[in-house]
Amino acid sequence: MLILLNKPFNVLCQFTDKSGRATLADYVKVPNVYPAGLLDFDSEGLVVLTDDGRLQARIADPRFKLAKRYWVQVEGEADEAALAQLCAGVWLKDKKAQTARKTLPAEVRRIAPPTLWPREPPVRFRKTVPDSWLEIVIREGRNRQVRRMTAAVGLPTLRLVRVQVGDWSLGALQSGHWQFVKK
Repeated sequence: MLILLNKPFNVLCQFTDKSGRATLADYVKVPNVYPAGLLDFDSEGLVVLTDDGRLQARIADPRFKLAKRYWVQVEGEADEAALAQLCAGVWLKDKKAQTARKTLPAEVRRIAPPTLWPREPPVRFRKTVPDSWLEIVIREGRNRQVRRMTAAVGLPTLRLVRVQVGDWSLGALQSGHWQFVKK
């Protein structure tokens, strides 16, 4: 079984939470499915759920280098130097190992602001600080990786939406909705 969910902002990417935060269980009432890879609490977009452990491992395990596509609203104007750095890979500190590792090269390009569902709460708007949108494709999945990458090149992330995982994409799926798909 395979389910695509458009996870809303501020929803925990698991089915239970002792702190009472919103979880996947508030949206998907199908038993025995689990997320194949995580999406941060403060990120939105595509989460693939499955009851197939092998498929879950293939999607989530970084060894398989499955492409994940994000639309990212950043604070500031993304210039050619910042895009080149993101494409080449950036050095990120690893808290556990107390070392830094370079990310794999990414595919990055500027995009026009996409048409998306409203976010609650909305992204803050500041007249004096421009923002821009990037499309970023990565093939690994380190903790808060896209946010850390954009911050490393001086472009803090304001909104992060995952739109594709491998061959599966969000399409017209609205925030909080899900659908069954064929494997």
